[in-house]
Amino acid sequence: MDMKAEENKNLENIQKSDNKGISKSALEKYNNRIAEKPDDVDLYFSRAELLFSMNDLGKASNDYRKVLELDPQNQEALGKIEFIKTILRYQNTDIYANPNTDMDPWLE
Repeated sequence: MDMKAEENKNLENIQKSDNKGISKSALEKYNNRIAEKPDDVDLYFSRAELLFSMNDLGKASNDYRKVLELDPQNQEALGKIEFIKTILRYQNTDIYANPNTDMDPWLE
């Protein structure tokens, strides 16, 4: 088994271990793997996906940005960052909080 296939199998095992609320232990596994291989794009992307599923959008965004730093052509990471920006833009928007606003968040 070559190195890439073995790494993919390890990623699958980490993801499978997350099936019943064991997100924190899976996150620790990703953290340990990233400490061993700090330039592995797949590890950062997988950890970002896990963080996104845990609704930790800030950390997920940071990992997607690290993916882009390591692989500037990664369109999937770029799309995820834009998606997170959209979520954050509308998540806490209260259009009635400030009646003097010039921006209607629903009609951008």
